[in-house]
Amino acid sequence: MAHWQIRRLAVMSGLFALALALTHGLALAQGPSPESGTVEVVREELGRAINLAWTLIAAFLVFFMQAGFAMVEAGFARSKNVVAVLTKNLMDALIGGLAFWAFGFALMFGGSGLAPGLERGTPWIGTSGFFLTGLAYNDQTAALWFFQMVFAATAATIVSGAMAERTKTTAYLAYSFLISALIYPIYGHWVWGGGWLGDLSAYLPFLGEGVGAKDFAGSGVVHAVGGFVALVGAAMVGPRVGKFNRDGTPNALPGHNLALVTLGTFILFFGWFGFNPGSTLAATDSRIAMIAVNTFLAGAAGAVVAIYYGFFRTGKLELPLACNGALAGLVGITAPCAYVAPWAAVLIGGIAALVMIGGAAFVERILKVDDVVGASAVHGFAGLWGLLAVGLFADGTYGGVAGLIVGSWGQLVAQVIDMVVVTAWSLGTGFLIFWLIRQTIGLRVSAEEERLGLDLTEHGAEAYPTGRRLQLELP
Repeated sequence: MAHWQIRRLAVMSGLFALALALTHGLALAQGPSPESGTVEVVREELGRAINLAWTLIAAFLVFFMQAGFAMVEAGFARSKNVVAVLTKNLMDALIGGLAFWAFGFALMFGGSGLAPGLERGTPWIGTSGFFLTGLAYNDQTAALWFFQMVFAATAATIVSGAMAERTKTTAYLAYSFLISALIYPIYGHWVWGGGWLGDLSAYLPFLGEGVGAKDFAGSGVVHAVGGFVALVGAAMVGPRVGKFNRDGTPNALPGHNLALVTLGTFILFFGWFGFNPGSTLAATDSRIAMIAVNTFLAGAAGAVVAIYYGFFRTGKLELPLACNGALAGLVGITAPCAYVAPWAAVLIGGIAALVMIGGAAFVERILKVDDVVGASAVHGFAGLWGLLAVGLFADGTYGGVAGLIVGSWGQLVAQVIDMVVVTAWSLGTGFLIFWLIRQTIGLRVSAEEERLGLDLTEHGAEAYPTGRRLQLELP
């Protein structure tokens, strides 16, 4: 666009804003009139347009997080499996998006009344909005669908990292469809879609009027679901060859590129500003500023606590630990980000890093599960901590959500119930789906395919073909 066109557009925009302000001022001075009604209609339409644009922009940021997940997982994987990692991260978002369009969105938000076409549903499952047809063929509904679709894609892609380097790509793509169509949306309906968890006081009146499970942007709905299904998947597919010794002690199988891990962490951190503030679905909600601040502070605290924990333990400043610490802090603040003060966000993020570190040790050393990127600890265990943090630190300044810090114990009880439910639901449905996949198309590649790498055996391509070393990366 030429400079004179930009200046002309700016002048016209300024004149329009001035005219609108003058009209509004005259309407206030003269009292109620047909003109004042027109101004109110214009303002309402403008606010609706701003909120619609805000929701879509936030969704675009969250969609870009898929690139972050791809980079983190590719960096933590060995070079012979990078194409497989990238293929899974590309396709799970796209296959999952189609599944969420056809089934997931209706199961999750039917009955919520959040947008046209979502009027029918029960406390257990939604029954309207399938395929975005009928009344759901609506601009407002489409914006809500797109924002929630990228959340569903996030839950699906979390699993990829835990099961990397030995899982059949076809099995993973089947799983991506099922989590986006069934596992994620049904539990999501219980919390966000007008379901029973979001209205626990109707079933447990002693909690207090209006008290239900609160998960502002998805520590439980997105991250705990993805993290615990990832734990089941990694356990059922088994560890990579050479991960554990005969006595059960683990061996390190280092990834090939920490630059990609770090780049992916930055991308995910950036996308989280769509994830958390975007969950207001309204730029006219001034709380987005506090949510953004809390999001940054928790992520920063998680990284700092993690890297210094490693330094005091080993004398080394471990970059992978700092990256996962930042991600754990971000996961931990996702549920309480709108309900807590900045000082609490720092505390939540720092504790989330310690929860992640303890969770990773528990998964690897006690459960003997090989989780390549630490997904179950970063998203599963830190996600549970995020749910609990709402009940502890919510100060009542937003949405009437008040926790133990201001003397309200009902919210804490509701959050504990939610933690139990999301853990049981994710582990149970994850086991069922992976068992079915294992019994049909199979979960794991052969030992020879694993030795050679999935890039050549499953995809016939290499991420780094030029100057490839003749190494099979035996454990």
